[in-house]
Amino acid sequence: MSIYLGIDSGTQSTKAVALDLDTGRVVAEARAPHTLIAGLPAGHMEQHPAGWTAALDTVIGEVAARIDRNRVRGLGVSGQQHGFVPLDAAGAVIRPAKLWCDTSTTQECELLTKKLGGPKAVIRTAGLPFLPGYTAPKILWLKRHEPANYRRLRHVLLPHDYLNYHLTGNYFMEPGDASGTALMDVRQRTWSTKVINAIDKNLRDWLPPLSASSAAAGTLRPELARKYGFSADVVVSAGGGDNMMGAIGTGNVVPGVVSASFGTSGTIFASSAKPVVDPHGEIAAFCSSSGGWLPLLCTMNVTLVTEQFCRLFGWDHAQLDYAVSSAPAGAGGLALLPYFDGERTPNLPRGTGVLAGLSRATLTPGSLARAAMEGVTLNMNYGLRRLAALGVKPREIRLTGGGARSAVWRQLMADIFGVPVVAMVEDEGAALGGALQAAWCVALREGRKVKLTDFTANTVAMDERTRCTPQAKHRALYRDLQAKHDELSRTLRPWFDL
Repeated sequence: MSIYLGIDSGTQSTKAVALDLDTGRVVAEARAPHTLIAGLPAGHMEQHPAGWTAALDTVIGEVAARIDRNRVRGLGVSGQQHGFVPLDAAGAVIRPAKLWCDTSTTQECELLTKKLGGPKAVIRTAGLPFLPGYTAPKILWLKRHEPANYRRLRHVLLPHDYLNYHLTGNYFMEPGDASGTALMDVRQRTWSTKVINAIDKNLRDWLPPLSASSAAAGTLRPELARKYGFSADVVVSAGGGDNMMGAIGTGNVVPGVVSASFGTSGTIFASSAKPVVDPHGEIAAFCSSSGGWLPLLCTMNVTLVTEQFCRLFGWDHAQLDYAVSSAPAGAGGLALLPYFDGERTPNLPRGTGVLAGLSRATLTPGSLARAAMEGVTLNMNYGLRRLAALGVKPREIRLTGGGARSAVWRQLMADIFGVPVVAMVEDEGAALGGALQAAWCVALREGRKVKLTDFTANTVAMDERTRCTPQAKHRALYRDLQAKHDELSRTLRPWFDL
């Protein structure tokens, strides 16, 4: 007779689900928006953490109003990865958080890479390279650009950690989300002294100890328990980054499962019992929030791109799908490099979008829409093929995110990826993952000998009505387009750095 809440705090909104563990069904959902800070220089992407906590309180309150509050036993928080939340000695936010999509730290990445002995040495030390999206260069950016704020720094948290702090009053980190800071040795699941000292030897004192992902961040602060109408012993689990919790929410907690999230950004990731370190640094060698590792590729431009075309033409999503369907596979020779906000895979923080193949025949809404949808999917497939080279070869891919709701797009994914794809019954995979992790955490605290799979097996389900298999007639075309897409990207990379 237990209910667990899962919270997913993303870039654009915060979502909450209430999972009835006895039935394995989500019985209530809520969503509240929050916004980016407008008017910042190019490459700077920031948010006020107070916006996250306000949205968190809203969605918990809305979900609580639709369920039996007395049955709530725990909650788990998923959050956008890599964001840097700087706190002072009293736990007050010093400045707005720099986000995963902030690309203003290119110079800091170069400085840290040089200090550690070059790209290969960085990967030997940390298991992944310094990229502008990661947290480590953001901390150095604060030290170099805002020294007065840096002098106040006493606690470093990630977005989901900050929400845990809001809920419990505790400073807490677990290896999954922490592995996206680039401050860890991901192979050993420990903080890296070499990386930390390259920024500031005092930084070690400002990072929480790394606790197991199966542990609890704490229990709800009494004033929040009263506010929500919950009992005083509601447990807040470790939580994790949105990709780590999305893995749990799609049942991606055992080797052999591959998941893809088609949201503002795009990710493809797999569960692994051992580290998967890419010597080229294109695949992130993250830890999971379930005790293992989560090799992951990330692209920054997915529905971010298709939504731009919807706004350009005044379309809703049904009209976008119709426009894509009206154009032939390959968009008549029109191709889009979708680097609207720079790019992470491939690592092109100064990249821009490029249309190639424009003619009177292809300058149509349908061709433009198809080129956009194909372009972002081909860009994700660039990373998927790198995962395959490292031994992660999917038999099928489980889908979440806004793009997964489109039947047209699902078929296009199957054709480009070359394997079947299928959406999940519960689309809010990261929020569901938070609820499942919370249930696991509470069971372990009660002394029960359980595995996370005991909870995912009875809850996570695929929507077989959405399954799409590759169409043989399109496979050769998309293999050819992939080669051209990759070659166009390589050719233009010097241009992006001008």
